[in-house]
Amino acid sequence: MEELIDLIATDAAASDVSDRIKDVLYAKSAERIDQLKPAVSNSMFDDVEEVETEEPDQEPTAELETEE
Repeated sequence: MEELIDLIATDAAASDVSDRIKDVLYAKSAERIDQLKPAVSNSMFDDVEEVETEEPDQEPTAELETEE
């Protein structure tokens, strides 16, 4: 972060400042993603108890009315 301030204070090229900002943001986002990975993987792949649904004993039947 101090490098970024030094670049701004010494009137470094705008592309250098921009590149440094991108590097800092990328590092912060990578750190945040690494922190969240265990929670996401546990929620996605952890042994989840499956909820059993009861099937009806009889299947519904419907009669179609036909004109004769």
